[in-house]
Amino acid sequence: MYTYKHKVAYYETDKMGITHHSNYIRFMEESRVEWLDHVGWSYKKCEEMKMFSPVLSVNCSYKHNTTFDDVIEINVSLKKYNGLRMTIGYEMKKDGEIVAIGETEHCFLNEHGLPIRIKKEYPEFDEILNKELEENI
Repeated sequence: MYTYKHKVAYYETDKMGITHHSNYIRFMEESRVEWLDHVGWSYKKCEEMKMFSPVLSVNCSYKHNTTFDDVIEINVSLKKYNGLRMTIGYEMKKDGEIVAIGETEHCFLNEHGLPIRIKKEYPEFDEILNKELEENI
């Protein structure tokens, strides 16, 4: 598991002063990109290798609100991985209290939009993802 911290900016709040719900999806993306850096296979490296990982689905359950200047700790963990798809989980907390829980599902595509079998084409990345999965079980 990797922890990413995000400080809520003023522009991320709505007229009521509460963090707009759509921003939590952005926070998940920010933390996912940082998580990839942390595990040693950056998204920049993926793009340089012409490997892309689009979001297939996203889910977010909101528990408590956050406001301007709050620091949200986002625990990122790999929940599922089978060589073609992965599911990443996000537990977002403020002061130790869960404010949102989310998941994103991704596949892997080459520059032509065709599926990539990570184990065959990028065995080093497959090893990293399997290690991350084992650590979260």
